[in-house]
Amino acid sequence: MRIYPLLEGSFSIDETKVFKPFDNHLMQSPPKGSILVQVQPFVVITDQDIILLDTGLGYFNKEGILQIHANLMSLGIDPSSVTKVFLSHLHKDHAGGISYMHPQHQERFISFPYAKYYIQKREYDLAIHANSASYLIDQIQILEQFSKVHWLTEDEGDIDDIIHYQVTGGHSLFHQVCWLRKENETIFFGADVAPQLQQMKARFVAKYDLDGKMSMEWRQQWWEKGQKEKWTFAFYHDIKFPTHTP
Repeated sequence: MRIYPLLEGSFSIDETKVFKPFDNHLMQSPPKGSILVQVQPFVVITDQDIILLDTGLGYFNKEGILQIHANLMSLGIDPSSVTKVFLSHLHKDHAGGISYMHPQHQERFISFPYAKYYIQKREYDLAIHANSASYLIDQIQILEQFSKVHWLTEDEGDIDDIIHYQVTGGHSLFHQVCWLRKENETIFFGADVAPQLQQMKARFVAKYDLDGKMSMEWRQQWWEKGQKEKWTFAFYHDIKFPTHTP
């Protein structure tokens, strides 16, 4: 298996939940109460599949191309060749690239029309009814009409003998993580429960988590097991260490 980060950049976010590109001006005078968030989905390439792990913010680049499409093309990957899209949860920085509004036609399209989307049904139901700025309903509601959505309803399960998923909670109520396994190789994607390398090594409780203590306990468990079994960790919010094998 080969894994590549699809870097979308660094952003400033405050209580409005609006992601603003983090530039030198913001670095000198960051908005009050804001935090720095780095965003990078991943693509995993196997002999049979091209798998996306989350879909980023859904922003367009300066050339008018969906950023996650541009990032894939820079690796020589045609976005239409993506076979699977695994969603950890549906907060806007992870699910914004599920679909996009066509700039000319003003019509919404699914971003990866030939891929199967794997999403926790309980997370989707929560997002649709949450009335929260963390979710963008317009971006995700298209899933109800998309025939290739596979709604996951169990707390744990397998997808085509390549992905094992587990609902963890912690960051959001139905947040899920996954392991991709091929022969003796394991890639672990902990999304927002395991977002950065430094958080794996310390007893860190994040205020932005639904249950920060639960997330910390998951991280300690995964880090211990991952070190023993030589997992490759993929960190969604860590552009300095996007992947790491202990």
